[in-house]
Amino acid sequence: MPILMKKFLSKHSRLLLTLVFGICVFIFWRMRYPFALTFQEQLQLFLFDDDYFLERIVEPGGLARYVAEFLVQFYNSVTMGAVIIAIMMMLVQRLTWRLMRYEEHYCLSFLPAILLWYAMGDESVLLTYTVALVMAMASAWALMTAFPKNDNPRGQIIAKSIALFILIPIIYWLIGPMVILVALCVMPVSLIWALAVMLISTHFVPFPMSRVMLGISYYRFPETMPYVLIAIPALIWILSIAIRLLPKQKSWVRYSEALALGALVSGIPDMGYDSKKYELLEYDYLVRIKDWQGIIAKAEKQTPDLPMSVCATNLALAMTNQLGERAFDFYQRTSEGLLPKFERNYATSQLNGEIYFHLGLVNTAQRFAFEAMEAIPNYNKSARVVKRLAETNLINGEYEVARKYLQMLEKTIFYRPWAKRTIAMLGNEKQIDAHPLYGTLRQYRLDEDFLFSEDELDKICGHLFMHNKKNQMAAQYLVMAPLLDRDIPRFISYVQVVQNTIAYNPRVVQEGIAFAFMQKRQQPPQGLVSQQTLQRLSDFARTYSTNNSSPELERFRNTAWYYLTVGK
Repeated sequence: MPILMKKFLSKHSRLLLTLVFGICVFIFWRMRYPFALTFQEQLQLFLFDDDYFLERIVEPGGLARYVAEFLVQFYNSVTMGAVIIAIMMMLVQRLTWRLMRYEEHYCLSFLPAILLWYAMGDESVLLTYTVALVMAMASAWALMTAFPKNDNPRGQIIAKSIALFILIPIIYWLIGPMVILVALCVMPVSLIWALAVMLISTHFVPFPMSRVMLGISYYRFPETMPYVLIAIPALIWILSIAIRLLPKQKSWVRYSEALALGALVSGIPDMGYDSKKYELLEYDYLVRIKDWQGIIAKAEKQTPDLPMSVCATNLALAMTNQLGERAFDFYQRTSEGLLPKFERNYATSQLNGEIYFHLGLVNTAQRFAFEAMEAIPNYNKSARVVKRLAETNLINGEYEVARKYLQMLEKTIFYRPWAKRTIAMLGNEKQIDAHPLYGTLRQYRLDEDFLFSEDELDKICGHLFMHNKKNQMAAQYLVMAPLLDRDIPRFISYVQVVQNTIAYNPRVVQEGIAFAFMQKRQQPPQGLVSQQTLQRLSDFARTYSTNNSSPELERFRNTAWYYLTVGK
């Protein structure tokens, strides 16, 4: 048995190495960055209809884009998304080896795939680029196989020239400027014809020359492209022509290359991933699926310190009615930690929209959904946004408008079941009112729109709370906004309004009240603040008055008075 195993491993060692590489890619995306896959999925809306296909195929590289967007919709399931990326990476590696046309130095064929893996750390690199690369490599390999070396080189050159003259325009229209790789690998002189075809096409498509030359849908920001994306096809071409210049492998060289490959796989791909950026993507993903406990658990492991992550954490605390108890267990940054300043980008608009949506400002959430859609750099539609627009119109009773969005989602795979269930609700007032989310937001939403500034968060929440006393999120935000802005008089005034209406006296509120009365050198009314809180405040005040930079103050870090004094 060991002998048979040894023979099998020796015979299939290359294929096994490719499979191990694919497994590493799968684990990386499935376990480490699954939220990056769902981020890609929400920035498109793949529809199964003729108009959508024609819209893609009429542009250079349209088939590659259509295939890529078809695949990206499966990122809705992160397991399927990780499998798709792993397969694409293995195809890049195996096709590189085929283009090398050399049995030795197999490990070198992994270099383009590893470089691509690194490049995909930029969330704006679209799968269209990878699909176009695979199609270009497959086309080049097919053409090279169709014209093997023979005894009539002149005739072969003529046949190749005729074939490329016909095929290059077709391939270009299907996969975009990646056709340059086909020209270089099959017959370098045909590069002139490929460039000429690309330049000619600029007169017939409604895109600037820079977009056409760089690829209309290779990168999310149309007017630019990272240099690494240009380096990958260049590296493939260099390997295809230079590999024969290397000496044949000896056993020690083979093992050295394998060790170097392992080091590259374990180190280089992760270097392309900005930890802060992907932290925000993870928070956005958790907000999207309403995993409030997951957000809190993540914040407990590593305290969030960016505006979006702080806002997501506070939203999760409010949705679980813990904001008044645990707000200062985490880093806070004024009332901007409740609602970030508006920026014209997709991620911030989405988070702002989620906060307004759960507060009950349905129309404002709808406006931010439109803002988010318009902020997508490559002008795609967003499945997540379309779903939100359907929800806001359903809550508002605009059933025909909601139907329009739901019918769009019916043409998708993953949103179709939800769209069908929701269409059945249209016009059914009792069913909508009984819905745990839509019915509640119908009660929270204001009957009339009004203009407001995001700097007036306290007034917004006050209006919402007075409209519906069950709106606990509005009550929590109303009290916390002035406290986070260190406006104690306003905080006391809002606490009185809330406490005269509902029973709301969590730990942070008690700490704020105790601090306010301490400033006046007074004792708070009996029963309003617990004796434990008063004792801790006394300990804090004594330590602070002795040495306001004492390390002993750290044990009060999760209190309101630490934030109001030391945390300035």
